[in-house]
This record gives sequence, structure tokens and C-alpha cells, in this order.
Amino acid sequence: MDAVRVALLREVLDGTQWLPAARRFAGALRASVVPQGGGLLLVGTEVYEPWHLAAHLVDEAAWSGLPELNPTLVRHRVGPGEPAHLSVGLGRIEAAGRGETLLVVAPQRPGEGLLERVHDARRAGATVLSLDGGDREIRGLAHEALSVPAGGEVDLDTVQHLVSAAAGENSVPAPRGRRRLRDRLSHLADQLTAPPPGRW
Repeated sequence: MDAVRVALLREVLDGTQWLPAARRFAGALRASVVPQGGGLLLVGTEVYEPWHLAAHLVDEAAWSGLPELNPTLVRHRVGPGEPAHLSVGLGRIEAAGRGETLLVVAPQRPGEGLLERVHDARRAGATVLSLDGGDREIRGLAHEALSVPAGGEVDLDTVQHLVSAAAGENSVPAPRGRRRLRDRLSHLADQLTAPPPGRW
């Protein structure tokens, strides 16, 4: 989703809980990865891989100048011959520890195997964040959670767009004085004229 569509989405959702909730969650994400210099692991459930969020975070990392937002997509099944960036299996979560952040995207309840791995990663010192459908167990494991119940006014895909866009904004303190508007317009122009991202 490009910057114009995100701006329109924000306009539609202005006055709802979703904009401040997405910004709060994105702030927690930034606060956990930036001081550590990265270490963001992104995992979905057995039936839902968060490809779209991974791609948007890669874009936001580039546009915001925050390479720490680049995620490592952790997959439940890795096929033979997959490229390196798509070949990271669940064993990576087992190796997670202090200084790393694990972002779990779970529209439905994750299986026990993933929950156990997330629990172990948290005990080893990893920061756990969850974008979820409201499952109590995954929320209980998360240091920070944002739940998007099914059938509500927005869906989880929409909230992922809001979170990824918010994660890349305000990464550098806004300059004061007369340059502020010019810098903001320049940043928007850069986003609108950037070439489309490569395929995942």
C-alpha cells in the first residue's frame, strides 16, 4: 500500500481507536529494535504467513533510514531451493534471546508448537510483540499486543498497514522552524516517486 492509500486509510479511520493503537504498537516495535540495532523476527501461524507485513517493513526500513526494521521472516515450512531470505525455519525462534524482538502475527490461535517456542524465546530474554485476533494465550506471552477481533470495523491486514507505516514515521525528530513543512513534503515526494519494491 503506497503513501497516498495509507493517508486515505488514516483519514477514514480518524477518530477511531485504530490510529493511536497502531502508533502505540509501532512505537513499541521501534523502541525494541532500534536500540538493539535490529534483530526483528517476524512469524505467522501454521496457516498464515505475514508476507505482506514483511514486505512493508522492508520498505519502511529503507524509506525511514531505519534498517533495524528489516525483519527476518520465520516460516513454518521451508521448501527446497528457497532463496536464503525465505529459508529461515522455526529453529530460529528457538535460538532467539536477549536483544531480539519476535513479532507474532496470529489471526487465529497459534498451534502449541509455536506457542512453546514463543514462550521459550521470551524466557531467554527476547521481546515478544503480537498482532493477533484476540487469543488470550498469545496475548499473555506478549510484552505488547494489538488485537484485531474478526468481524470488527477493520481487519488484521488493514491494521498491519497502519502499523508498518507508523513504524517508519517519526524515526528522526522533526526539524524545528521553517524547514519542517518543506522536509515533510520532500519525504512524501520521495515516497511517492520511489520505484516499486522488489518481489518477495
